[in-house]
Amino acid sequence: MRISRRVMGAAVAAGLLLSSAAACGGDDDGDGSTPAGGGELKGTTIEVAAKWTGPEETNFRKVLQAFEKKTGAKVNYASTGENTDAYLGPRIEAGNPPDVAILPQPGLMQQYAGKGSLKPLGDDVVAQVGQNFSPYWKELGSSGGKTYGVIVKAAYKSILWYRPDAFSEAGVQPPATWADLVKASGTLQDAGTTPFTLAAGPQDSWTLTDWFENVYLSQAGPDNYDKLAKHEIKWTDPTVGKALETLAEIWGKPDFLNGGVATATKTKFDESVTQTFGQQKSAMVYGGDFAAANIATTKAKVGTDAKVFAFPKAGDTAPAILGGDVAVALKDGKGAQELMKFLASPEAGKVWAGLGGYLTPNKNVPPDAYSDPIAKQLIGQLQQSGDAARYDLSDLTPAAFGATPGKGEWEALRQFVSHPTDVKGTQAKLEAEAAKAYK
Repeated sequence: MRISRRVMGAAVAAGLLLSSAAACGGDDDGDGSTPAGGGELKGTTIEVAAKWTGPEETNFRKVLQAFEKKTGAKVNYASTGENTDAYLGPRIEAGNPPDVAILPQPGLMQQYAGKGSLKPLGDDVVAQVGQNFSPYWKELGSSGGKTYGVIVKAAYKSILWYRPDAFSEAGVQPPATWADLVKASGTLQDAGTTPFTLAAGPQDSWTLTDWFENVYLSQAGPDNYDKLAKHEIKWTDPTVGKALETLAEIWGKPDFLNGGVATATKTKFDESVTQTFGQQKSAMVYGGDFAAANIATTKAKVGTDAKVFAFPKAGDTAPAILGGDVAVALKDGKGAQELMKFLASPEAGKVWAGLGGYLTPNKNVPPDAYSDPIAKQLIGQLQQSGDAARYDLSDLTPAAFGATPGKGEWEALRQFVSHPTDVKGTQAKLEAEAAKAYK
């Protein structure tokens, strides 16, 4: 799922994960300047480009300030805007790229690596990555046997948001398994509360890909998940059919969905959150940690009126799906490599975690480094998942298949909501679209 930076930026602006007050403060000296460091990079200037603006930019600048104080380097920040490639592409072609860039998905890293635009990480940086990230996340930042990237910031997508009051009134506890989720949904319905608001509108059916990914990872396991992402398994495979049949246990029951199928297939993501927590039309809604931004536009309070539970297991694996941003070096030089090393370190992660609006797959950033209880809960889930955590599958596929409204996986799953008994037909559509996109 490629969620817009506008949404992610708004998430932080709205106090995503209850950002600490420190995130809004000035620099340590209070005069707008960055204290000069006395380290080995004194006199070195490094340019970093990323899409972040507003509070997200403010927090990242504080991480960069920590690097400046440690090394003596000066770091200049440039915002790429919504379209990172549109900003970086011309600069790369002109031979004037920033030293370091933060890319919104590994696919863009692979694209740049294939063109020879990236600089491989030095041995000491690769060692830092190996110490702090599982082999999967190191591999995600690699191409052609060389390591280019560091996953520096993540969005956590293996959760469901719920209204504790609705659960309490129905006598329901947060379910741990898919079977318990289906049972709890029936209990909520019997108590007079619609279980879900489903965002399956044409422009927002990325939510359906996230549902599928959580179920598929749990049932089929990490190895099959990786193969499906690479199209080494076809979408007509029985494992895909089983996941669709499982999803139909909820998607295929119109009474479980606010407004039924007709409404669900028109509902936008932001509307789904508002209808759940602002209008109390349902008890649950799917959304990653970034849904806190939408909740903040209602009277509901995150952590009190809106809570999360882990996406229920549909098989042997507890799903842990992440999106994330990958840092890469575009210029040679010690400055770029030292900054990459710092971004891969627990030190940088701890600074960022204390500011809020942040999660990382860096396993050596402990839960107590995070500034709020929701973040601690989510990072605990992530770290417990160990090597089973995976990057968003649709973001690993060609954009024509996994990231285009009205086409590919988005539309095939949206149509499945309307025709939940047509498992094989849906699989055939998915495979036909995938086959075209992977050519």
